[in-house]
Amino acid sequence: MEVQLTPDQKAFVRQAIETGRLQHEEDAVKEALSLWEERERTRAEILAAVDEAEASLAGGEGRTITQESMRELADQVKQRGRARLAAERTAPR
Repeated sequence: MEVQLTPDQKAFVRQAIETGRLQHEEDAVKEALSLWEERERTRAEILAAVDEAEASLAGGEGRTITQESMRELADQVKQRGRARLAAERTAPR
């Protein structure tokens, strides 16, 4: 496979090699593909979670969100956070 980089991309890769970040030009392509794969896996996980949530809602699951329920949720989160902080402060070091 042959890949044509723009002049800016070539300079970017060259700089990475000069600074020791990469050893070979091929390393840049491998890293780019690795990051792309990771991003695509994350995207697929998000889409699957959205599909699952939509199916759950379509099946009548879920809860109605109101101002009051949001306040209650915020209070619960604050309580859990304060409890965690208190536990961390009293934990032996």
